Amino acid sequence: MRIAPFARFPRPLRWGARILTAVLVLALLLAGVVTWTVRRSFPQLDGELRLPGLSAKVTVLRDRYGIPQIYADNPHDLFMAQGYVHAQDRFWEMDFRRKTTAGRLSELFGASTLQVDKVVRTLGWRRTAEREVPLLHPETRRSLDDYAAGVNAWMGQHQGFADRSLEFAVLKLTNGSYTPEPWTPVDSLAWLKAMAWDLRSNMDDELERAIDASTVPVDRVKELFPAYPFDRHQPIVTAGAVRDGAFSATAPVTKTSERATVSSRTLAEVSRTLRAVPSLLGTGGADHAGIGSNSWVVDGAHTGTGKPLLANDPHLGPRIPSIWYQAGLHCRVKSAACPYEVVGYTFSGLPGVVIGHNDRVAWGFTNLGPDVADLYVEHTKGDTYEVKGTWLPMETRTEEIKVAGRPSEKLVVRSTKHGPVVSGVLGSAKDALPGAAANVGEPGTGDKAGEPGKLAAGGHDVEIALRWTALDPGGTANALLALNTASNFDQFRKAASYFEAPAQNMIYADVDGNIGYQAPGRIPVRSKGDGQWPARGWTGDEEWTGFIPFAELPMAYNPPEGFIATANNAAIGPGYSRFLTSDWSYGYRSQRIVDRIKQAIPQGKITVETMRSIQMDSANGIAPVLVPYLLRAGGTPEAKNLFGSWDFGQGRDSAPAAYFNAVWSHLLQRTFDDELPETGHAGGGDRWYEVVRSLLDKPADRWWDDVRTKDKVETRDDMLAAAMADATKELRTRLGDSPKDWRWGDLHTLELTNETFGTSGIGPIEWLFNRGPLRLAGGKDAVDATGWDATVGYEVNWVPSMRMVADLADLDRSRWANLTGASGHAFHANYDDQAPLWADGESAPMRQTERAVRADAVNTLRLVP
Repeated sequence: MRIAPFARFPRPLRWGARILTAVLVLALLLAGVVTWTVRRSFPQLDGELRLPGLSAKVTVLRDRYGIPQIYADNPHDLFMAQGYVHAQDRFWEMDFRRKTTAGRLSELFGASTLQVDKVVRTLGWRRTAEREVPLLHPETRRSLDDYAAGVNAWMGQHQGFADRSLEFAVLKLTNGSYTPEPWTPVDSLAWLKAMAWDLRSNMDDELERAIDASTVPVDRVKELFPAYPFDRHQPIVTAGAVRDGAFSATAPVTKTSERATVSSRTLAEVSRTLRAVPSLLGTGGADHAGIGSNSWVVDGAHTGTGKPLLANDPHLGPRIPSIWYQAGLHCRVKSAACPYEVVGYTFSGLPGVVIGHNDRVAWGFTNLGPDVADLYVEHTKGDTYEVKGTWLPMETRTEEIKVAGRPSEKLVVRSTKHGPVVSGVLGSAKDALPGAAANVGEPGTGDKAGEPGKLAAGGHDVEIALRWTALDPGGTANALLALNTASNFDQFRKAASYFEAPAQNMIYADVDGNIGYQAPGRIPVRSKGDGQWPARGWTGDEEWTGFIPFAELPMAYNPPEGFIATANNAAIGPGYSRFLTSDWSYGYRSQRIVDRIKQAIPQGKITVETMRSIQMDSANGIAPVLVPYLLRAGGTPEAKNLFGSWDFGQGRDSAPAAYFNAVWSHLLQRTFDDELPETGHAGGGDRWYEVVRSLLDKPADRWWDDVRTKDKVETRDDMLAAAMADATKELRTRLGDSPKDWRWGDLHTLELTNETFGTSGIGPIEWLFNRGPLRLAGGKDAVDATGWDATVGYEVNWVPSMRMVADLADLDRSRWANLTGASGHAFHANYDDQAPLWADGESAPMRQTERAVRADAVNTLRLVP
């Protein structure tokens, strides 16, 4: 006998069961709709597509990871196809980026992004990009036009929300009237401004100094910014000096006299308001200064093939899809008219390859980090400002910010000769954070600027303007195509000369066996001071008087060591006659790379696998120094048991690494949080390694004392013992009572978060787009630089955004891995398929020759006119 559904349930439960069934059916129907919507936007990867505007057929070959290799007869078709392919996989990302850089996110998301738009409109990224277009080389301009034509052709074929991507389908629920505009060259150029902002040099350090100086004396603030340890950590360029207007790698270094320093303090509250800017953009936060990169190159004398090997892994904030997009651009017949034969990492939205290799040379980047941004404290009255006793009119403009779901807002942007006034962007200083007056000028001179937001003694207000090189129009876009076609070191250096912002350490290798390095960038020369503190804008004494000539910037070519290593460390020693910055990364990563290379040389020839192994080195740089002090301070049983045989590596299954990093976090909190303001110990990176290192031999130093305790003066060993006890308590609560079973990877996890809907706060929406968590090895300022913020938690907040090893003996043996995948379409097979490779330190083949590309191809798409 057939039993009717629900017949066996008691009557009160039958309705519940029916409702549950209805919900399940509805969920299944909804899942079907979502599946249909998701797959509807997936790109066509095989067969034939018509692309109006092409002059001839273009072939797009993709491997199992969805990485496209594009073959065309001329540059027009090549870059048009690149624009089309980028749009196929990443158009939502591209549209979001251009709205960000134009200060127009509120057109998509409403008032929730209004503050971001105000900041970006004030900085004027897009306005600067518009002024750059006429400065570009003709071939650069043509590539941008051709690329835009390809993007627009894709847009013309994909008009519906669901035709474009799942993100557009979700956006339709709240903003159904939104229509993307045609792509333009300015959209591409403006993205370079966002990257320059991400990688801007020491502005955060400048702000932190000012904030710290509001609560502790300036001499103690200086203790928190130690000098670079040249005696322990070598610079990138180990020899050379400026001679007769040019840098000579063979000239003897002469010690220069110490530069005059004019230090100035500004209101901590104003600085804190400014410090909020990068966190609004999702690119910085309290530990922006820690973001760096690794790159190094070894010549053929030390490799197994007799040709160079080059490695690169830039460190950026994690996201899904990854900031990078892998691709190859190939002229079917390479010639002067069609000179491209290049493979590497691209940015969706920008033509060409940013990092990679062509058939002759390979190159990589790390952030040089020169001081290219200064904060100027200005005396103002309304829309005028003071310079040497004269009141000058500000430049003003009114920006209209359209906001989805409500009326537009007007924003008045005011600028002095130094740049836009930024102190009032997030609300006036007075309204945001009222406080005491600021000292500006050499500490101790009593040169009062007055209280920001209030009339000072002279009847003026005090505001802050930003001078930043990337707000001047330049030709950085020219550098990319010149790099793509360089065939020797001279051409590489010519390309580097166009690279103005962000300034990068550029390493080089070629198939002839040469290696090299070049520091480029538009780096200011100051009439007075060194940019460590906000400058006195009203005096006219601390101005930019020009820029360091490119010919005088550090470089190296086939150095005698046989290798070059860069990891945001000092570019050159203290004898260099030009000022780049005093706020380098402190060289823990770079020196570890140098040490690993030197260890590998006597053991045999260095291979691609050796380079990969160095990329995944997880050694903690401060642990060998700190652990002996911990053990002598009456260490806990956990410390004695776990640290006894620890090699200082931070593998994801390491119990000692879990405990040490917990101790480190608590030590910083106990030692510094009692006296420093909200910036605290700014994430606990290698600057704090140096700070703590300098204090370990001073057991009674005042930093060890907790000023919040009464009738007691703590010493070093008190703080060390307390930090160990805190760490033990925390990890027993979080990871259990068995220390040998603690695992660093259980604390050190990475959530791959979509930068738009991935942070919506709506669980089902976030589930659609986010992936993870991944358990990771490494740590802050390890070579495997999976960063974390000791003020927040152990979760990973910046990463090696990609990894690459180029083999100049056989470019088809090169290897690479992206953080996530090629596709920007959630649920596509290539959305996150490289994440496991990346997390495990593995990689995929990086093919160069057409023979190898075709052997790996799983999809073939023909684009026809």
